[in-house]
Amino acid sequence: MTVEDHPLDYANFEGVIPEGQYGGGTVMVWDQGTYELENGEHLNSLIRKGQLKFKLKGEKLKGSWVLVRTRDRNWLLIKHRDRYASDNELTETSPTSVLTRRTLAEIASQEGGNVEKAATGDPRSVTRSKRTARRN
Repeated sequence: MTVEDHPLDYANFEGVIPEGQYGGGTVMVWDQGTYELENGEHLNSLIRKGQLKFKLKGEKLKGSWVLVRTRDRNWLLIKHRDRYASDNELTETSPTSVLTRRTLAEIASQEGGNVEKAATGDPRSVTRSKRTARRN
């Protein structure tokens, strides 16, 4: 789902945004890296077409991916089958921050957040405005 742009000033922010404020809850930098568009077109053109193919070069997420518009402003993220594809659930096998190596529960505990909510690791328990839509 499309959300508003986030200022780059917050790219390295980890901590707790008070409940009731926009994005309220525990915030973690789970991955970081760069991307490269695969088909050589401009980003705006690909967004208009509703299909963005790109390579992620993150610390955790790597390889070829595609974002496909499903309807209106909703998008589906699909991992291509490449050497980085896996059946492992990366949020379970690699649950810590790339910046501080803390879990959500540790960040919440140290920063005064809701440890119980953060400790589950279940994206359905995290404030909706801070998580990616997920198909079950």
